[in-house]
Amino acid sequence: MLQHVLLERDIYASEEHKMMQTMIQDFIKNEILDHMDEWEKNGMVSRAIWERAGALGLLCIDMPEAYGGTGLDFSFSALFIEELGREGITGPGFSLHSDIIAPYLLKYGTEAQKQKYLPPMATGKIITSLGMTEPDCGSDLKAIKTTAVDKGDHYLVNGQKTFITNGYMSDMSIVAVKTNVGSEKEGVSLLIMESAWEGFEKGIPFKKIGMKAQDTCELFFDNVKVPKENLLGEEGQGFKIMMTELARERLTVALNAIGGAEGAIEKTIAYTSSRKAFKQPIAAFQNTQFKLAECATQLQIHQAFLDRCTLLLAKHELTAESASMAKYSATEMHNKVVDECLQLFGGYGYMWEYPIARMYADNRVARIYAGTNEIMKLLIARGLFKELFQEIKAQHKR
Repeated sequence: MLQHVLLERDIYASEEHKMMQTMIQDFIKNEILDHMDEWEKNGMVSRAIWERAGALGLLCIDMPEAYGGTGLDFSFSALFIEELGREGITGPGFSLHSDIIAPYLLKYGTEAQKQKYLPPMATGKIITSLGMTEPDCGSDLKAIKTTAVDKGDHYLVNGQKTFITNGYMSDMSIVAVKTNVGSEKEGVSLLIMESAWEGFEKGIPFKKIGMKAQDTCELFFDNVKVPKENLLGEEGQGFKIMMTELARERLTVALNAIGGAEGAIEKTIAYTSSRKAFKQPIAAFQNTQFKLAECATQLQIHQAFLDRCTLLLAKHELTAESASMAKYSATEMHNKVVDECLQLFGGYGYMWEYPIARMYADNRVARIYAGTNEIMKLLIARGLFKELFQEIKAQHKR
């Protein structure tokens, strides 16, 4: 880490965090890095890496021990996200599984649902995904067209989802559907759907600009029978649940961004210190020094803010506005840092074998998923003008 440049971060200073960090770094070095080319070729990681992560206690880290987690606080999950980001590892969709799906189940699931799904999620025996986005519906989740018709003891689900992380490998997906279509009770609900069920089909993984080892695909539902006991939370409350939990998702994206920025700076310092031009290291040129000074400063500022957000989330006090600020600002910073760092690599920075090239291709999508950065600005503005919007809304009702 850039300890010779940056201040030590109190949030990861405990002995427990340092031990966890060492274990994570060994896991990445010994069991991930050598497989990245193979995973990119296959368009997905192996199931073995999921089970290995589970065996090390790196999945569902902040879930209670009663459900298979380690019972640690969210800062340990944040540490894992950042360490993966530092090495530019985007293939295993661990964070979506552990930091989004698992909290959905823990907070809104029945005891039977939690007992059935959380323990195997913690061991990596089952892989999960989240089915929100549709071909004609991105950030506007109220406009989804996938329907679930009440058939008494089950729902009959029809529709499709797209851009689903972990989609091809997933054994279970939490899917947003429209219930009670055409009635006064019409609304968005969440269903726990298992991919082995009849009528549940997966598309071929997409060929993407970056994140090539991350299996991302479409999900198709053709008269899929979903038992009523697989309703997550109350009927019609799905949109409210998703909006509540999006703050955590957006923070995980921001954490990956600052981890990625740190890794890019580290790799660029190493490269420019050894690569020579005009009989001296590239690092000896003032332009190189100034560019990396700018990058390190932005990283330090964002680390401080993200550490604060992480502590707030651990106390269940992180607001939607702060999470939006973190996601928007950190991903913009990450993109700029990687772009500056790639420039300092020269032509080699454009070669896929260099990690900086992968980082350049991989990080662009972070300004799009989990809500576009334009949507983040809108949410921040709503917080700033909350009273004004409430007044305008009240006037329209009169």
